[in-house]
Amino acid sequence: MAPKKGVKAVATKKKTEKVVNPLFEKRPKQFGIGGALPPKKDVHRFVRWPQVVRIQRKRRILKQRLKVPPTLNQFTKTLDKNLATTLFKMLLKYRPEDKAAKRERLQKRAQAKSEGKTVEAKKPHMDQSALEMLTGCYGFL
Repeated sequence: MAPKKGVKAVATKKKTEKVVNPLFEKRPKQFGIGGALPPKKDVHRFVRWPQVVRIQRKRRILKQRLKVPPTLNQFTKTLDKNLATTLFKMLLKYRPEDKAAKRERLQKRAQAKSEGKTVEAKKPHMDQSALEMLTGCYGFL
């Protein structure tokens, strides 16, 4: 079969043989007991890391292994600024009442009771901000 047009024949290179000097014989190193010191190894993994780094790594592994319910997992991610401002505006309505507002509410209630009117026994709605309260509300405890 004839070579294809446009393809040049590749010249084969001859391997040059190394000349071995008989005066220098090859002696491999012996790394056993009493022998040569072994070459330096990378011991980067075995460093005693600072406690902060160790805690961060352990926390990351735990979060990968644990299955957290979605209702609680939503608190691990932060909100962007726009959503956070709207959330805080909404939560202002459900802020716990201070002492003065509570005193005023109870006085109105006592006045209505003394006049013989029907009394509202409902407390105003408040947001639950503690983690234990939230988990109790969701029923995970």
